[in-house]
Amino acid sequence: MKRREFITLLGGAAALPLAASAQQFGKVFRIGFLSSYSAEGGKDLLACLVGGLRELGWVDGRNILFDYRWSGGAATPLPALAAELVRLNPDLIVVSSTPGAQAVRQATQEVPAVFVAVSDPVASGIVTSLARPGGNLTGVSNFLPATTGKLLELLKAAAASAVRFAVLRDPNNAGKQLEVRGLQVLGRNLGVSIEAVDVRAPDDIEPAFSNLNRMGADALITLVDGVTMSSRYRIAELAMKNRLPTIFQVRDFVDAGGLMSYGLNYCQHWRSAAPYVDRILKGSKPADLPVQQPTKFELIINLKTAKVIGLNVPPTLLGLADELVG
Repeated sequence: MKRREFITLLGGAAALPLAASAQQFGKVFRIGFLSSYSAEGGKDLLACLVGGLRELGWVDGRNILFDYRWSGGAATPLPALAAELVRLNPDLIVVSSTPGAQAVRQATQEVPAVFVAVSDPVASGIVTSLARPGGNLTGVSNFLPATTGKLLELLKAAAASAVRFAVLRDPNNAGKQLEVRGLQVLGRNLGVSIEAVDVRAPDDIEPAFSNLNRMGADALITLVDGVTMSSRYRIAELAMKNRLPTIFQVRDFVDAGGLMSYGLNYCQHWRSAAPYVDRILKGSKPADLPVQQPTKFELIINLKTAKVIGLNVPPTLLGLADELVG
């Protein structure tokens, strides 16, 4: 297996330095946690965040206490859940996803908040700028719109005959809207069609695949959000059942049986939110902490899934992969 150089996004804010250990406080800090995932679908990523906090000396049940709220893979409940957390008077809120961060911003301008897995916090109105967020939110952006075009290029390289591409996305997620528009522009340049298929909740996944069959989709791009992440095993299963070449934005989908992924390491992405929590609990203001953007991306290919769907992945593409699994 050959490793390729990681791609670096231009203009990204510098990563925050990790503190050696958390200052010992007499107070136990209360942290609200809001996620658009289901509890089952998000538990592994939560463990990555908790592990990062533990390295900095913050241990749940000792010097911090979490109040968890999960929306079950749908964006609609997020505003009510955000308001519920604010009423608990937390010292800080950790929130995942663009709709989740927007809900927290709407619910409070006082409680400091750290976001993770937000596509474009400036375009989504969550922060004023990456360098100086202003207000009470800051955190780590996955900035996936900058790499969405690569999904189409890689999937086209794997399935050269494909001309009709579908995109699974939650239309309630502003970040996904940006990514779909970028894909459609690139699709026109490549001479292929790009059609968005909406999934607002996990129950929409199976009907979405029925729509894919009716439209005659040749290949599928699945964008990561609360709905798709919570349903990643079902999406991977249905893609294999329909022999549909599919690419995802994070490797969690490939580990669930998906064909390919191109994007950042999501566990490390969630872990990188821990230094923000650490600094804010020690007195820093979110408005003064620059938003961090990813600098490393990886291509993962599942050879077992390729064999199941009858796809011969070109050797040139295999040579670009950071990891081959299956």
